[in-house]
Amino acid sequence: MMEVKIKPLSDRVLVKPDPAETKTSSGIIIPDTAKEKPQKGTVIAVGKGKKNDPMILKEGDRVLYGKYSGTELKWEDEEYLIMRESDVIAII
Repeated sequence: MMEVKIKPLSDRVLVKPDPAETKTSSGIIIPDTAKEKPQKGTVIAVGKGKKNDPMILKEGDRVLYGKYSGTELKWEDEEYLIMRESDVIAII
């Protein structure tokens, strides 16, 4: 697991998005301009949750999230998303 010195607050999670697909299933190479934003990734860090609502997610979970969820963040040349736990749709 990566060591990141970012600690999300409250019910927020830090997610490392999976890289965008570079080929289709039939082998066609997708140009950078046509790549879709990935909607799955790995949880890197989690906050403590709200007072009466503990966190369900934990570090290392693979998750699906909404297409426009979270805020993009670049830290030490790596791309991350920081979002609320409620923006996560499922654990995979």
